[in-house]
Amino acid sequence: MYKAKVNITLRKSILDPKGKAAHHALQNLGLNEIDQVRIGKLIELDINADSKKNALELADIACSKLLANEVMEDYHIEIEKV
Repeated sequence: MYKAKVNITLRKSILDPKGKAAHHALQNLGLNEIDQVRIGKLIELDINADSKKNALELADIACSKLLANEVMEDYHIEIEKV
């Protein structure tokens, strides 16, 4: 059994309205040292696979077919054995 942690973020060229709103709210709280906020999503997948390589391939297929919009988003996958 493997656990895939998928971190999905908007590409740098895409405007992030949630990040802008959070940044503005943080400034209102006096946290002016924070220069930028980008908000993404973390997805965890439990994968039955016979190898780490196979688990990574399955997670990549899940991302490219459903979990991430590859036009607007980038994703990074970390695999760990559980």
